[in-house]
Amino acid sequence: MRTLKQIPCGKTVRVAKLHGEGPVKRRIMDMGITKGVEVLVRKAAPLGDPVEVMVRGYELSLRRADAEMIEVE
Repeated sequence: MRTLKQIPCGKTVRVAKLHGEGPVKRRIMDMGITKGVEVLVRKAAPLGDPVEVMVRGYELSLRRADAEMIEVE
């Protein structure tokens, strides 16, 4: 199992599953990150948090804790 947190900059992956529950999972889904969508990891901050991704045509910043809940393939 690989998570979005482990993906290097410049790679595109597909979301396989969302972990977490309740409001956290709902917030991730509201940002457009759902099963099957492609996500491009654009860059990471110097200390690694947050991670900038491109999803559904817009840029999004995610905390590493949230990126760890997103399983990718």
